[in-house]
Amino acid sequence: MAIVHFLILLLYVSCISLALAQDENEFIYNGFLEADLRLDGMAGIDHNNGLLQLTNNLSRQQVGRAFYQFPIQFNTSSSSLSFSTNFVFAMVPHLPNLGGHGIAFTISPSTNFTRALANGYLGLFNDSNDGLPTNHILAIELDTVPDPEFLDITENHVGVDVNGMISNQSTPATYFSNEEGKNISLDLMSGNPMHLWIDYDDAEKLVNVTLAPTTIPKPDRALLSTPIDLSEILLESMYVGFSSATGTIGSDHYILGWSFNKSGPAQSLNISSLPSIPEQRKRKEKSSPVIMISLIAVAVVLITVAGAAVYILRRKKYEELREDWEEEYGPHRFSYKNLHKATKGFKDTEVIGVGGFGKVYRGILPSSNLQIAVKRISHDSKQGMKEFVAEILSMGRLRHRNLVQLLGYCRRRGELILVYDYMPNGSLDKFLYSNEKPNLNWVQLYRIIRGVASGLLYLHEEWEQVVLHRDVKSSNILLDAELNGRLGDFGLARLHDHGTNSQTTRVVGTVGYLAPEIYRTGRATTSSDVFAFGAFMLEVACGRKPIEPIEGLGSPERVILVDWVAECWSKGDILDASDPRLEGNYMVEEMELVLKLGLFCSHSIPAARPSMKQVVQFLDGDADLRELPYDSASFGTFTSNESSDFTSLPFSQASGPSMSTTDSILRDGR
Repeated sequence: MAIVHFLILLLYVSCISLALAQDENEFIYNGFLEADLRLDGMAGIDHNNGLLQLTNNLSRQQVGRAFYQFPIQFNTSSSSLSFSTNFVFAMVPHLPNLGGHGIAFTISPSTNFTRALANGYLGLFNDSNDGLPTNHILAIELDTVPDPEFLDITENHVGVDVNGMISNQSTPATYFSNEEGKNISLDLMSGNPMHLWIDYDDAEKLVNVTLAPTTIPKPDRALLSTPIDLSEILLESMYVGFSSATGTIGSDHYILGWSFNKSGPAQSLNISSLPSIPEQRKRKEKSSPVIMISLIAVAVVLITVAGAAVYILRRKKYEELREDWEEEYGPHRFSYKNLHKATKGFKDTEVIGVGGFGKVYRGILPSSNLQIAVKRISHDSKQGMKEFVAEILSMGRLRHRNLVQLLGYCRRRGELILVYDYMPNGSLDKFLYSNEKPNLNWVQLYRIIRGVASGLLYLHEEWEQVVLHRDVKSSNILLDAELNGRLGDFGLARLHDHGTNSQTTRVVGTVGYLAPEIYRTGRATTSSDVFAFGAFMLEVACGRKPIEPIEGLGSPERVILVDWVAECWSKGDILDASDPRLEGNYMVEEMELVLKLGLFCSHSIPAARPSMKQVVQFLDGDADLRELPYDSASFGTFTSNESSDFTSLPFSQASGPSMSTTDSILRDGR
């Protein structure tokens, strides 16, 4: 009997779970009083009638979002990607025909849009990620402000967007009248409720968008029919909802009702039961056009005069260096004014690092509250600048979890300014050598080593071109909020096509990390990057710089870390080289692997070093590191005929600045 009860209970629970799963894939809201929504930004629900308001007409440069609480399962092997949704919306402008910027029905892998901008980005993207295939976003935009940068066709259009704000297809807002047999124009900012249907047919790979006033049934013809294969865009788990944004002028953006179905046609909304739009908003339409036009004209004149005066006063303060060839870089170019504000005028209190090229500042972009790192580099030469900026921005397209993201640049007078993602925990060398930071444990250190190796493998073999970093060292390894290691500072990096050789023949980098062949040829290769990574691995494992002065002596003699580790190995106990601060709290196998692999990467013969792919395999445990025969001439920064040259180099320590300046790169490194 107990078994029967258990089976009945199990069946009951299964039925409830199935019902919940079905509910999470289909819902209908005739008003939003009991809706399961995630609200963000300006969005809110009127608790009297259930009206969802995304933005209001007092909001400037603001965003409002509302997403269904639960993720929808889209791109799975067991289900079709077809879906159907319809909703009723209204846009009430602050002034007749003056509002902004619109509403977008959105399917997104996340509801976190902390870096997204208002205005034409509709709260979905920003100037650095707009258009990236990694966004995995489908949006149907109801756009009321023309943005030339997004190739908008009119100030009153509907568009189908994939991963960015330049529409795959767009058309002026109209609806097909079944009675008249023709298209009739609709004004999206009329303040009147309108009905939008979106249907995706997975078999035909077609998105159909249909628009109409709420006073008529769904038209027989769609406004847009756009071919899209959503299997290449949507992930398995996606959120559905709305994102809206205002610009210099606000609008009331409302959603009155919403129906969605992942497994069939969405239910029809009950138009008569939908919440009504506040009357005071509608009365704005009755304002005298003459008075409103006069007010707008006066406002425009005043704003123009004031703006011109401010511009004349401040143009010198924020004057930038711009040339015609920079137009193609578009959003990758940051304005100096914004960077000046972000860093509080480049105050010394915002300095987070100082290197051979200049200072690095912490900043917060005023438009998005995005934290950034801003690096100011002096340059006095125009020669090669176009090619240098093009190469820098090519590297801005690099995407890897263990690389610091380069967001863009700015040029002003004698400066080149690079903008990066901000890494809150600073550089690794501060943890290794400064009392300002706590000691990292071996688990954290090993994860950092593996992460940087993965980033270098991406640069050498997995991106569309070969990227030579040329300055791998602990001060260029930055730590994010979770203490993951990210390789940064691409100021010396160079690109070349797969299957070709680098044409750069100038010695750049940091002493102690430079492969011996660099001194002979000046030519960087992936193998010389591997050498620097080997020095970095030993640095992390030993807690010592690649080259250090001998304590207690005033002579210029130095201890070379690679030689010292090799000596410990030759005496039969390589673990003597491990960082004493770890106090033996590490996995012996991992420490031995890192020390021996560091020596392997430091081989004096480039061809004998492993590739970064092999290094990653060793660190991940996917390959066994063969026992290396000890040979004092095989490892080390210098071969015997080069060691005597070291003391003549004009550099005092391995942790010092890199061996070049931006100007010398531009003049001699192309």
